[in-house]
Amino acid sequence: MLQNLHVKNLALMEETEVEFKRGLNILTGETGAGKSLLLGSINLALGAKFEKEMLRQGADTALVELTFSLDCDRVREKLAQMELGSPEDEAILISRRMQVGKSVFRINGETVTARQVKELAEVLIDIHGQHEHQSLLHRKKHLEILDSFCTDGFTEAQRKVEEAFLRVRNIKAQLESETLDEAAKLREQALAQFELDEIEAAHPVVGEDTQLEDQYRFMTHSKKIMEGLSEAYEYTGHEVSDAISRALRVMLSVSGYNPGLQTLSDQLSEIETLLGDFNRDVADFMTDCEFDDETFTQTESRLNELNRLKGKYGNSLEAVLAYAEDRRALLQKLEDYDAFISGLQTELSQADEDLRMACAALSVIRKANAAVLEKQLKEALEHLNFTTVLFEIAVRPEQTVTAKGWDEVEFLISTNPGEPVKPLGQVASGGELSRVMLAIKTVMAGRDDIDTLIFDEIDAGISGRTAWCVSEQLNVVAHAHQVICITHLPQIAAMADCHFCIEKSSTDDNTITDIYELDEENSLKELARLLGSDALTQAALQNAKEMKAQAAAAKVYGN
Repeated sequence: MLQNLHVKNLALMEETEVEFKRGLNILTGETGAGKSLLLGSINLALGAKFEKEMLRQGADTALVELTFSLDCDRVREKLAQMELGSPEDEAILISRRMQVGKSVFRINGETVTARQVKELAEVLIDIHGQHEHQSLLHRKKHLEILDSFCTDGFTEAQRKVEEAFLRVRNIKAQLESETLDEAAKLREQALAQFELDEIEAAHPVVGEDTQLEDQYRFMTHSKKIMEGLSEAYEYTGHEVSDAISRALRVMLSVSGYNPGLQTLSDQLSEIETLLGDFNRDVADFMTDCEFDDETFTQTESRLNELNRLKGKYGNSLEAVLAYAEDRRALLQKLEDYDAFISGLQTELSQADEDLRMACAALSVIRKANAAVLEKQLKEALEHLNFTTVLFEIAVRPEQTVTAKGWDEVEFLISTNPGEPVKPLGQVASGGELSRVMLAIKTVMAGRDDIDTLIFDEIDAGISGRTAWCVSEQLNVVAHAHQVICITHLPQIAAMADCHFCIEKSSTDDNTITDIYELDEENSLKELARLLGSDALTQAALQNAKEMKAQAAAAKVYGN
């Protein structure tokens, strides 16, 4: 959940910090106090566009920080997938420091991109403002909602559709790329045969080039090597060996007089042996170094041939041999090209049939779940004071098949008796759309993995009994999620588990917007203000207490 919001030098906010709680967090305030700044600052932290006018007057930089508790395996998996690791203190800090022309995003102190922040935000928070309500006007959103509701084998059925769709697409792409006429086929055959013959004629062996390079390097430096060996042999030749032998005989003649002398004799004897072995090895090596010009020319020629093949067909002999195998396969294909194309067409027919069957199976699951969701949404809408509502979810096949299947999903509604159901966009007002979205969130509350929901303008165009219905449904959603709701309606504010006030204060040269939590007494005063009382009379406060009590009763009996 969202634990903390810290804002500095943003618009009218000098420096503000808010500690949110679980349950239903309500934010209220006078018109123009800056309630939209809260949602705006959160959106900025999560990657929304920053304009220089958003900087507080006189400030060079602005800062927004969001702290989320890490209490969900899905979020941990997302962090691991993004290679951001798992924080030790079980919290995620997302920050954005902004100045004109530059923004720096960080997740737990590590600099990241705006795209990475948005990707992580998808599993942390769901913000519903007017724009999100409007998304219900698009059928694509209806499909997303139904799919997120579906159970009973939906995931496996969706996977089969995706796999079948990709197979069909790949075979079609291969067929499109295999459009060779006779002349083009003959050219392909001739080139492939030439390349294969060239490689096979060389008989390359893996590792041969490395061995030849070592030999060639030795040969090209053989003169210098021979000179060095000869000089070393001269220094350690017969004169040195004879001198060591004479020294050894002397040491042996006196070694019997002292154990230490015997040790010295043994060391000198070992030196004599090592020097003899060294001289023999040098002589043998010098003999092995001898080669004629023909051997050098053959080595150089073979190495040049292998390098030429690598230059044409790959950076290694392994790649050259793999290319040869590819040419053999191509020649085999071109030898009976018509049969090859026919085989692909047969594969495509079978893949098309597999895709059709997978789409049909997925559609059956969608339709079964649509009937359940339709019933639950209708009940949720009735609880939101749509007293005569009709609601249907149409699942129809489309002409075009995608990786999601062939279904088109559309929500249909009628809010007036006797009127047939029609698409949401043709019937629902902005306020009704917000209630439909709330109904969806209520139904999806137990299935949605996102912990924090923010509602802005959820109370657009409603009042009276409908406002109470919305308030009660927010309470239901808040049992499964942390809910942060900006409102101007007392019925919704009365349901708060935690009540915040957004207030603007001014002096001659300064204006500041601040957000702070209200205690019970001040929450009642704010409710009285929302009820329209200019003065905090005892009657106004009593009215607020009664509304708070009514909300408390709904919390107890409404779930």
